[in-house]
Amino acid sequence: MCELYVKADPILYESRSRSLRIHGCVTKIRLENLFWDILAELAASDGFTTNQLIAKLYDELLEYRGEIDNFSSFLRVSCLRYLTLKKGVGERPVLAVVGRVG
Repeated sequence: MCELYVKADPILYESRSRSLRIHGCVTKIRLENLFWDILAELAASDGFTTNQLIAKLYDELLEYRGEIDNFSSFLRVSCLRYLTLKKGVGERPVLAVVGRVG
């Protein structure tokens, strides 16, 4: 089983930084290449460029949460959720909830 993972092309887990503008401010986001590929696929499926998708996600997260603690991690989780939903497994957010009240 582990062989399936350890034989992955190293380029997939190599990190790459990209500069982009969010509301006129230039920022850099560093993600592994595989996550950039998934974001590009997700963006294309919704008719956006990758940068447009990232700006939209940033805006929506800021509106929903009021702050953004770790945007790169949020993007990674978004990619994994996209793949999970695409696969048809469905959402299972309860698995990631810590200390939910109510």
